[in-house]
Amino acid sequence: MKLERRYVEKPWGRTQLPPMFDAPPGKRIGEVWFTGGGELPLLAKYIFTGERLSIQVHPDDAQARARGLAQGKSECWHILDAEPGAVLGLGLTREVNKDELRQAALDGSIEQLMDWRPVAAGDFIFVPAGTIHAIGAGISLLEFQQNSDVTYRLYDYGRPRELHLDDGVAVADPEPFGAQIQHLSDSENVLVNGPHFRLACAIHDMFEDKQRWVMPLSGAVRATGVAAAAGDCLLIEAGEQIEAEDARLLIGTTA
Repeated sequence: MKLERRYVEKPWGRTQLPPMFDAPPGKRIGEVWFTGGGELPLLAKYIFTGERLSIQVHPDDAQARARGLAQGKSECWHILDAEPGAVLGLGLTREVNKDELRQAALDGSIEQLMDWRPVAAGDFIFVPAGTIHAIGAGISLLEFQQNSDVTYRLYDYGRPRELHLDDGVAVADPEPFGAQIQHLSDSENVLVNGPHFRLACAIHDMFEDKQRWVMPLSGAVRATGVAAAAGDCLLIEAGEQIEAEDARLLIGTTA
């Protein structure tokens, strides 16, 4: 089935999205969620940033359950487009203790503590729960994640939105982020291989024995008589076949 698009307004979103989206006019759309498949363990969505997002963190599964939530949130990002100078914040430039992190969030110096990395179209990064992170302005990306919307904001550049310092400081890893940003080639790659989900960039079907999310980056794909192109997401059940026509795909599934 082709999942439905849910347009989510954000103060940092955009009033104009790429032409394949039928977004409501005059709204600042920051996210496009793919929904309609019932209670699903994973979520695919587009993110469009007109301004920088908050500096934030997500809990892992154990931390989420201790707070009465179903699961935590690990996520990954495939960069579709980035304006010159666009950056991602990934971890801190040095390790700090929890008290230092709280004070930096309160006085705004966390902005200077963040490890801001340049980003370009074709880049990919996996962001595990506990990583302090932020997405800068001028970026379009595809996110694949655990289906949880729990976000603890540590700093929001003075926007009049709630911060979550107690929970955010408690679940954060206040240290440098060791992983490097990958740049995807034209070859097939398994980008994430657990523990919560798997994700591949491919030109052929993968994970045929699993329920899977198929997000075309280019070309067209068809399954059970339903066609999809860039801007769409198909949810395909185990054993169902897909036909790809000059397509490059992100394909995700449970681990």
